Amino acid sequence: MAAHPPTERALNSGSAEQYVTMGEMNTKDAYAECVALARRHYENFPVASHLIPRRRRGAVAAIYAFARTADDFADEGDLAPAERLARLDAYAEKLEALERGEVPNDAIFIALADAVQRHRLPTEPFHHLLEAFRMDVTKTRYADFGELMAYCRYSANPVGRLLLHLFNAADERNLAHSDAVCSALQLINFLQDLGQDYDENQRIYIPQDELTRFHVGEAHFRERVSDFNMERLMDFQIQRARRLLQAGAPLGLRLTGRFGLEIRMIIMGGSRVLQRLHENRQNAFARPRLRPRDWAWVVWRAVKK
Repeated sequence: MAAHPPTERALNSGSAEQYVTMGEMNTKDAYAECVALARRHYENFPVASHLIPRRRRGAVAAIYAFARTADDFADEGDLAPAERLARLDAYAEKLEALERGEVPNDAIFIALADAVQRHRLPTEPFHHLLEAFRMDVTKTRYADFGELMAYCRYSANPVGRLLLHLFNAADERNLAHSDAVCSALQLINFLQDLGQDYDENQRIYIPQDELTRFHVGEAHFRERVSDFNMERLMDFQIQRARRLLQAGAPLGLRLTGRFGLEIRMIIMGGSRVLQRLHENRQNAFARPRLRPRDWAWVVWRAVKK
């Protein structure tokens, strides 16, 4: 991807946004800002882990920084939906500029432009992430599991696909297994954040037809009711997420080196969260946290494989 001379382009309701060549701004500092952003946010699953080789770690942080900040546009603060969508559209315009060889004067996009060029990353997954965040703004219920999985295709699967491209491992079989793992992890996140999603954003990420099937209603979420019906519903959700995670697990065995170990740790981390959810299913709205002994188990299982 060749960098074009600087141009100006109207973004964000007519404000001028300067585009620069990568040489005009310190790429190293841009990567450092992305790494710092990743470290400021807690996740149950490793981000830009030291298991990732140093020459790829900055690219992982840039991918994370893009996704994290765009996700915040959709979720954080008191912005009106129209403003949230406008900010996501502005990110899409910056991404389109990057595809033309123009580099937005923004640390995240400076790092991202370098990562895309250096590692030949596709840009379609970034667009898919933005589409998922738009859905977060406009959609709070999912009619059935197929509809929910369509959301996962945009919200979760792109990150796994980008990592496979980053490690030159994006063949058809690996991509399919990665999609299974990433979708499973997304479902696990939904299950551990039932109360938070409802309280903060009025979202329910369990299919509506399954709520009806198990006789669970909005009142369960509003009043945090963990009765027999909710327990049966959670059992069903946990078992399905586990099957999906196991379907993608061969990916961790097929990939070699530190990247393979990282993937196995992520899969084992998801498995451990599912175990905790199962143990706590009589209190469906209590978010499980992995403790040091849990991570010791994750590491042991990942290495043992």
